[in-house]
Order: sequence, then C-alpha cells, then structure tokens
Amino acid sequence: MQSIGTNLQRIENAIIAICFIVMTAAAFAQVVNRNFIGAGISWFDELARYCMVYLTLLATEAGLRDGSQIAITGFTDKCPPALRRILRIIVKLIIIGFSIAICYTAMDLVNMQIRSGQVSAAMSLPMWIPYASLPLAFALITIVQIIALLVLLKTPIDSEQEEK
Repeated sequence: MQSIGTNLQRIENAIIAICFIVMTAAAFAQVVNRNFIGAGISWFDELARYCMVYLTLLATEAGLRDGSQIAITGFTDKCPPALRRILRIIVKLIIIGFSIAICYTAMDLVNMQIRSGQVSAAMSLPMWIPYASLPLAFALITIVQIIALLVLLKTPIDSEQEEK
C-alpha cells in the first residue's frame, strides 16, 4: 500500500515539475515575443494557463498529502490522543467523500466536452484535456487519502502521539 502511494507521489511530483517548467518557459517566451519581437503568440499564453491549472490541482493533493495545507489545530492539539485520532479519521473521511463527489461530477464535465468536440482557441487542443485536470486531481486525492486513512487506522495511538 505504501509503495503505491510512493509511486503515485513520484509520478505526481514529476508532473508538477514538468508543468511548472513548461508554464514558466511559455510565459517567458510570451513576454519576450511581445516586448522584444513585437509579436504575441497566443498559444504560449494558453499553454501556460493550462499548465497552471494542472499544477494547481496536483499541488493541492501534494499539500494534503504532506500536511502543508493551512489548518487550524488549536482545538485538536488540546484533545486527548484517542479523540484527536477520531477527529483525524473524520476529516479524512470528509475529504474522501468530497473528492469522490467532485471526481464523479468532473467526469460528467469531461464526457460532455468529449461529446461536444470543442477545441481551444489558440492551440486547437480538445477542451476535455484541460477539463481532465479535475477528475485526475480529485481521483489522486481520493486514492492518497484512502491510503493515508488506512495507515492512520493501522498506526497505534502511542506512535501517533510521538509523530506530533
């Protein structure tokens, strides 16, 4: 189970890095073309925008996985370890439920885009590709949070206390 999570994390981090590099290069090329050559190339802007969408959604999962998302822990920090564990389980279940709902709804959106055949203005990219970022990201969030929940359920309360 952990190896699946580790492999997903590596793939996800690689995609985030690639999106960041492509986004930065496309934005830089757009600025150079517009300001120094005098010709804006619209697909650079579109490419940068779509990379930013993927980057943002995948980084959301990375933040949830690493625990680097903003959180208010004043209440839970004062709870006894057993109650803190129950609260963490409830939070994981809420995140999983929300992610499944968004993933399911986003799949309908992607299917609608596939049926419509709509393409982007500058790159003529099928619009289901940018829209696919939603089900992809929320499916990853669901998988990783299920793994995290299983790890949390297996971890003894004493070990959990030492992590804090």
